[in-house]
Amino acid sequence: MRGVVFTGERQIEIMDFPDPTPGPGEVVVEMKASGMCGSDLHQYRRPKTGGASGGLPVNPEPVIGGHEPCGIVAAIGPGVTDKEAKIGQRVMVHHYKGCTVCGHCKSGWSQLCQEEPVLVYGNNAHGGHAKYLKVPAFTLVPLPDELSFPTGAAISCGTGTAYGALRRIRISGNDTIAIFGQGPVGLSATQLAHAMGARVIALDVSPERLNRAKEFGADEIVNPRSNDPVGAIKDLTHGYGAEFTLDTSSQPEGRIAAVRSAKVWGTTCFVGERNNVTIDVSPDMLRKQLTIVASWTFSSVGQAECARFVADRKIDVDKLFTHRWQLDQADEAYKLFDTQTTGKGVFLM
Repeated sequence: MRGVVFTGERQIEIMDFPDPTPGPGEVVVEMKASGMCGSDLHQYRRPKTGGASGGLPVNPEPVIGGHEPCGIVAAIGPGVTDKEAKIGQRVMVHHYKGCTVCGHCKSGWSQLCQEEPVLVYGNNAHGGHAKYLKVPAFTLVPLPDELSFPTGAAISCGTGTAYGALRRIRISGNDTIAIFGQGPVGLSATQLAHAMGARVIALDVSPERLNRAKEFGADEIVNPRSNDPVGAIKDLTHGYGAEFTLDTSSQPEGRIAAVRSAKVWGTTCFVGERNNVTIDVSPDMLRKQLTIVASWTFSSVGQAECARFVADRKIDVDKLFTHRWQLDQADEAYKLFDTQTTGKGVFLM
């Protein structure tokens, strides 16, 4: 089979790999959709001589990219029961593997495993940008029949990450939330927060992304290049600030604006990966009784809950995708995605 490999410095190579065979406790998933995530860009842009593993152990061998896999079970290894997987079953993948026996792993939070280095499928282990993906059976998350394979791919990281953050801060219809960044994760958060009943203020420096945010349920939009974002949010909240702010941009200026635009007793949530922020603790936090929350992706249980939430409320997650690609278009796909002005992309097999 052929797989997409990030070779560094914005270069991609489509390499040949043997078709995988499942071992004990493993399954092979035939990919139907494999999403493009903003965190792919860390691997896409990395120096050829350096890693972009985000603190994970680096695999010295070429690794197939893509950590938003969705498809059907094509083969089952020894010891896998019918309750774990069935041939032809529609599935997403919780794209992490830890030690499997610690409390974090057993509760569905394999990415938090402290006992051994974590495998992340699409980062330091083969991912979904290929025809097949071999994973442990316990990583499978059923895809509801009502949802498409591209929707399942989005839930497997970007949309699931947004859902996990919103559930963690317990947003409700009583609340206003300001969402910094309207890339795929931020736009998902706008869509989901709207479905949860919240009033949404969407912020981005891209007019194209702000226009999409309005289509996805944003009540107000703010361009930080044209407005003081903190002042704009306070103007839209009677001078108080928002109950919740969520940063998906990972930019220092976005993060500090999220902190400063939350109201007294408010909550700020950081989702965007990497970069730094400098917070003046007394005025920005202590004098506001501010809560700051970090939310990293989701558990396998949370992934299933997100899928059911989307299905039950008939949320059109497919609308996130502005571009659909074949694997042999990967170079073109990531060049466009690297501009960070488009919606989400997905490879369809």
